[in-house]
Amino acid sequence: MRGRTGVLDEIDGDPMEGVANLFDVAMVFAVALLLALVLSYNISELLDPTSSVTVVKNPGEPDMQIIIKNMSSIQILNMTEQLGGGQGTRIGTAYRLRSGQVIYVPENETSTPMRI
Repeated sequence: MRGRTGVLDEIDGDPMEGVANLFDVAMVFAVALLLALVLSYNISELLDPTSSVTVVKNPGEPDMQIIIKNMSSIQILNMTEQLGGGQGTRIGTAYRLRSGQVIYVPENETSTPMRI
């Protein structure tokens, strides 16, 4: 009888011991999967804390987003209205000189040109 109780004590262990090992394996797999995803899209700059990256999602669509990562800060800009459309009045003309300077001439002829 004594030998039999000794065998039962060895079998009765912690039933959650195997689950803890499975959790560790799942975490390593998840990290490896995320790293492979980042490397496959060639966007490893997102992981570098000293780099700046701009990503445009859905360009030209009404739900377009611009994601700007500047060093360690991330800013998300959502498109809320169409730019460049609508009604307006002409306020002047801008000219680019050969030197690269831009001169703005207002419609009102009494004003002097401004250099921009």
